[in-house]
Amino acid sequence: MLDRMVYLDNAASTRLDEKVLDAMKPYYFDIYAVATSEFGYSMGIDAKEALEGARQTIASSIGASAEEIVFTSGETESSNMAIKGVVAALLGKKDKHIIVSKIEDFPVLNTAKAFEKAGYKVDFISVDSEGILDLEEFKKAINENTALVSIQHANQEIGTLQDLGTIARLCKEKGVLLHTDATHSYTRVPIDVSKIPVDLVTMSAHTIHGPRGVGALYIRKGTPINKWMDGGFQESNRRAGLENIPGAVGFAKAVELVTPEENESLSTLRDHIIQKAEEEISHVTLNGSRTRRVPHNANITFHYVEGESMTLHLDMRGFAVSTGSACFSRSLEASHVILGIGGDHERAHGSLRFTLGRYNTMEDADTIIDAIKEIVEQLRAISPLYENK
Repeated sequence: MLDRMVYLDNAASTRLDEKVLDAMKPYYFDIYAVATSEFGYSMGIDAKEALEGARQTIASSIGASAEEIVFTSGETESSNMAIKGVVAALLGKKDKHIIVSKIEDFPVLNTAKAFEKAGYKVDFISVDSEGILDLEEFKKAINENTALVSIQHANQEIGTLQDLGTIARLCKEKGVLLHTDATHSYTRVPIDVSKIPVDLVTMSAHTIHGPRGVGALYIRKGTPINKWMDGGFQESNRRAGLENIPGAVGFAKAVELVTPEENESLSTLRDHIIQKAEEEISHVTLNGSRTRRVPHNANITFHYVEGESMTLHLDMRGFAVSTGSACFSRSLEASHVILGIGGDHERAHGSLRFTLGRYNTMEDADTIIDAIKEIVEQLRAISPLYENK
């Protein structure tokens, strides 16, 4: 048993950085008013200035202007706002047609399925064995009357990066708006909206050691989008509800704390996990692209064992990882991402996702693979699937 939990599920959520908490505290205890204009009282003005400062930080991180950033409650709201808001704004002007990939995260995937159920035509574009979008299929599906394309920047499970520049160019050629969910790439892989003509970008704080419950949506100036939540006139009348000022401040601080050096360190740990697993454990498969992937993700299938069993054994030893096994899915379905890249249920059930963060070390990478090596050997010894291999 380890003397501390080795947490390798940072794509799900990250440990809050103490510096982020320190930045947030004044807006809970000292400057706790709502954000008011220059005609309000001093505490409200201070709150407004903090909110706008955070907005500028988020905007600058992707080459946007501050007025193009709307604060939200996180990834799910941002993606719902982007898709539902744009589709509503274009209703009657464009065909009821949406394009997404088959391996999108659930906020996009399930929103698209809801539109399909409501009568919209939705094309779910295939990906190849590494999770890279089939551009030929995409080109055949998109047309001038498509209301919206939503293709993620990085996959939430296997870490594969899409060629966002090419996808954006194809959309622009057809005059079609593009949304990308960048939750799992934001600050880890550069996105510059001044160079890539993407129209809407989903971002979240919870994956970069920021607070949970706060995110942002970049909306390029001039993009048609309806307000999808009724209420007040916050966020320039684009999103109703009191702004989460401590959350926004914490989000901005989290962005400031991410460095290229940290991302390089995460890449080193990622590659070490992959190399050690492939060299020391038989019958393993790396899921996703070996080269086009985010720096903090390694997703590996250990064949002839269940991800559920590995996860439980690892937990008892003090390690936290996630699995594509149906047993760990509330929907009781195997990972749609592993199935989407051509894997079968056995490959999905035996997959583990290792996602690294600021507080992980090379010792963590070594010890978890050592533990998995022992666990896999034990489980395969009693597996009827493995006995003839």
